[in-house]
Amino acid sequence: MQFGILGQTRAWHDDGREVQLGGPARRRLLALLLESAGEVVSADRLADEVNPGEALSAHALQSQVSRLRTALGSAATIERAGAGYRIAVPRDDVDAFRFERLAREGRDALREEDAERAATLLREALALWRGPALDDLAESPAAVRLEESRLTALEDRAESDLRLGGHRALVPELRELVGRHPLRERLTGLLMRALFAEGGQAAALVAFEETRRHLADELGADPSAELLALHRELLAADPSPPPVAPPAQLTSFVGRAEDVGEVAELLRTARLVTLVGPGGVGKTRLSVEVAGDAGGARADDVCFVELAALRSGAELPQALLGALGLRENGLRMEAGEQRPVDRLIAALADRVLLFVLDNCEHLVEEVAPLVARLLATCPRLRVLATSREPLGITGEHLWQVRPLDDEAAVRLFTDRARAVRRGFAVAGTADEGIVRRICAALDNLPLAIELAAARLRTLELDDLAGRLDDKLAVAARGSRTAQERHRTLRAVVAWSWDLLSEAEQRAARRFTVFAGGASAEAASRVCDIDDETLDSLVDKSLLEVVGGRYRMLETIRAYGAEQLDAAGEADAVRRAHARNVLDLLRVAGPYLLRAEQLGWLEVLAREHGDLLAAVRWAVESSDVAMGLELLASASTYLWIRGVSPSVTPYGVALLDAVGEGPPAGLGEEYAVCVLLAASCSGGQELWRLHRAAAGRALADAWPGDRPGRYPAVLLPWMMRNTGGASAMEAFALLTAQRDCPEAWARAAARYVQGFGSLGESIGGSDGRGAERAWGEAVEEFRALGDRWGTALALDALSGLAVMHGDYARAVALIDEALALTEELGALEDGADLLVNRGDHLVETDVEAARADYVRAAALARRAGSSNCIGAALRGLGDIALRVGDLAEAERDYAEALDRIDPLWIRSAGNRVRLLAGLGRLADTRGDRATARERFRQAMDSATAVTGASGTDALRLIGLPESLVEVVSAR
Repeated sequence: MQFGILGQTRAWHDDGREVQLGGPARRRLLALLLESAGEVVSADRLADEVNPGEALSAHALQSQVSRLRTALGSAATIERAGAGYRIAVPRDDVDAFRFERLAREGRDALREEDAERAATLLREALALWRGPALDDLAESPAAVRLEESRLTALEDRAESDLRLGGHRALVPELRELVGRHPLRERLTGLLMRALFAEGGQAAALVAFEETRRHLADELGADPSAELLALHRELLAADPSPPPVAPPAQLTSFVGRAEDVGEVAELLRTARLVTLVGPGGVGKTRLSVEVAGDAGGARADDVCFVELAALRSGAELPQALLGALGLRENGLRMEAGEQRPVDRLIAALADRVLLFVLDNCEHLVEEVAPLVARLLATCPRLRVLATSREPLGITGEHLWQVRPLDDEAAVRLFTDRARAVRRGFAVAGTADEGIVRRICAALDNLPLAIELAAARLRTLELDDLAGRLDDKLAVAARGSRTAQERHRTLRAVVAWSWDLLSEAEQRAARRFTVFAGGASAEAASRVCDIDDETLDSLVDKSLLEVVGGRYRMLETIRAYGAEQLDAAGEADAVRRAHARNVLDLLRVAGPYLLRAEQLGWLEVLAREHGDLLAAVRWAVESSDVAMGLELLASASTYLWIRGVSPSVTPYGVALLDAVGEGPPAGLGEEYAVCVLLAASCSGGQELWRLHRAAAGRALADAWPGDRPGRYPAVLLPWMMRNTGGASAMEAFALLTAQRDCPEAWARAAARYVQGFGSLGESIGGSDGRGAERAWGEAVEEFRALGDRWGTALALDALSGLAVMHGDYARAVALIDEALALTEELGALEDGADLLVNRGDHLVETDVEAARADYVRAAALARRAGSSNCIGAALRGLGDIALRVGDLAEAERDYAEALDRIDPLWIRSAGNRVRLLAGLGRLADTRGDRATARERFRQAMDSATAVTGASGTDALRLIGLPESLVEVVSAR
């Protein structure tokens, strides 16, 4: 018999039938006996607690004991012992004692670093709870002890899950637990670690601050040394996201253990190894296993890049940047941004990394030169590629991935067959011969074997062999060319396809329009597929489910796309797909500049591949209106996340189709397209052709008394026009939104107005107008929940605080902005803000400033931002000059001068500082002529950007007053 006191008191027979215990008095009696199972409980205590408020007489107690004995029968003995009673049952039959044993064993496993076993034991322990401990007893000390044990077990289980990488699922649970137990520091520490592992450094620091405040308010105490140490560790940690890891595998790896070891060993000496072989032979799976063996102990030593979804070589650099966890540009969109390839080189120049480039064959002409350049410029980089043909690069080592041998093929077939038919086994020589014949007919190709084995869900082994032979008509086995193997795999896919019902074939071919997978809802909306058909396709290995989304193997998707064309459905389904993407973008649009920003950015990031597919279709089908609407609706997401270069080629193509003016009714969409397209190589000519028409279209869309459709376009438009002849026109457009019904546009107007007020303040006013405008912008952006605009306005206020000499406030404002950019994943913006903070600190704390510059350089290298690296080096050069190390200052300044782009508006202040620093360096060495020339260049550069002159230009650019005096005096 089993007993339960972790909740209401209950008992069950061994066959699962529940024992009818009777009323509350009898349940309390049993609970009191069970909490001390095997020990004597005094009759006085039983009499007092069985009937709270009125003690039972000895006779009444004996009567209750007798009735309980009758209910339990012979399975449990309640015996009289001395002055009390005792229940004689094995302690492990009582859920509370079983819980304590499992929790103890789980804790021991955790101490022994066996997190998987610990998690299993602790889950089993916690599953025993049905409600509050000893729910039938009031104020039981044993209940208090058990509840404490339960909370400790929850913490231990969370610790186990965290070690196993389950941080994403843990965050909501830990938030709820911390809310109920705000003074429990271990829970706070676990929550901080889970948040940080998910990329939420700022959220983790907020969790610490809330617990610190609770401890101070309620206990008058400080956090423990352990929690303080964790806080310091998170403050010092690099918040940049890790590279994409090789995908976790859900099936066993069969037949290539020797290949894994040999390829991994080859990679220790060769910097480029290409796994070549026919489609379906298992190149991808082998690369994943090799990456785990060759990558070392640190997960971020390996970056896995899946190229199958790319359709153009132009998308390649962005795909690599994205896999590295890097954004292509920062919060602000500027003219002259660094090219993605150069950003890659800057990010990888000094980094030890294994790049796994999977499925290169369709982009081999673009992959080969890019890999050659990366290997030539990044000496610590290694590349493992998979392709159906060699890359053809000097130094390339080829590893031919061949079909499985006969024994491994049979093992693979058997393993995969067991997944769809429990207990499947090769029963005797005859069955083994059939399996060998099936595998041989499939050339022992792993994908073909897996597809065939999946059919055993509905077919017998003999039927499978018969259908396979009939369909494939396999010729003599032996050496075959890659093209023939490819045809064999196509035959396997065709055969698997032909076994589908008509409805399943229709669903499968229509699903091929999804480039990055789809939810069941999206599949239903675009392809008219119901859940039952989706699940059937999963069962038959035509689809797989990953993270709640349905995905199709690329080989099957390519075959299905041909069937879609043959059925004459391609245009209609692709149009429906593009419309579905557009509808999602329009739903997301209002939230991307509001409090829901982060969640919707994640949603759209998952749909990025489908966005590109939809825009590509619009361009190829000459549907200019759809293309413009897609780009405009996606623009807020593209700018905030820094992935706008991924759509630039499509923007250029749409502008070519449009001509020199906007289509009717699409003026604002046209203006957004101009902004997106003008960042390409040769974008200055596009900007020259289209800027005026785009400006008129935006002015018509945003007259000031009514809102346009895409408020986020306003700030990039202003920044793109900064320093040009159209700057005042753009300024007027933005400031006209002061009373616009769109709240975000009003906040943007306040932000831009601050710069106008700052210009007016130079030479007389105290800058209160700028401070008021930027302060209002911060409050309005913050009220909306927009981190992008808030960070921009905080950064502007920080610069103003420096002008007023309030460096402490400037640093505090920068810290706020840094936390926001970390939430957005803005590595480049984080580096930029760290340089600014270093500039604020350098006068009072040189070492703190140096640390900021060093960290900024590290972040900038991870982001691949040459300009930000140059800015950090400029700061280090300033420090070297300050302490008298002229040789180091010269080295830092020289490299900074090479890296900072003079046309990059965002770097203008750093370039002026750099030129001023070079002038001071020359002056220190007695080279007066060079010093005067550098100071003149600094003055000219400030004038070109601000439009002001003399000291006004220097102050507007943000130069410290000490440097203003030096530069203007020369």
